[in-house]
Amino acid sequence: MFRKKHSVSSLAAITATLMISTAAAQEPVSIGVVEMPAVNNSAAFKEVKKRLGRWEGTMRQSISDRDIPVSYELKLTSGGNTIVETLVEDGIEMLTTYTDKGGNLVVTHYCSLGTAPIFKVAEMSDGALTVRLDEKTNSFHVGHDSYVTEMKWVFDADDPNVLVNTGKVMIEGELVENYSKLTRVN
Repeated sequence: MFRKKHSVSSLAAITATLMISTAAAQEPVSIGVVEMPAVNNSAAFKEVKKRLGRWEGTMRQSISDRDIPVSYELKLTSGGNTIVETLVEDGIEMLTTYTDKGGNLVVTHYCSLGTAPIFKVAEMSDGALTVRLDEKTNSFHVGHDSYVTEMKWVFDADDPNVLVNTGKVMIEGELVENYSKLTRVN
């Protein structure tokens, strides 16, 4: 079996991103004279860290036959304790945060639908992560509210610079599925 070779520049970009991310998480963090506790991220948080950087591509919604431009930018912040994702879908900017609470990944998506659903890990493997709505922390009503119910990310097995994102969104009682194919641009 032959595997696709990656260009030197794309491998250098991945290596630089990983080195910066690793260094930021390993260095002791202090604010003034107060040293912050050591970062001990969950396996799911580490899976999200693989996506640090900027991604661009297109999204297809199940309710239309139109390709929508999308971009995602993920940055490590708060001394290595939080990842902030800025995503833009068809020119509309949204925000998602990833952080650990009690050893478990907690994802909050600040959506353009006017909701902020909270998710927990549903499935995880090397290169793939699915989060679903945490029923205990959300009180959305299917017939009245519009909100994201699930997000899944899968790296291409042959190219770590390609990522597929699928999402399920409840819009006024109708489940809409989105499919995005993204390429790392830095």
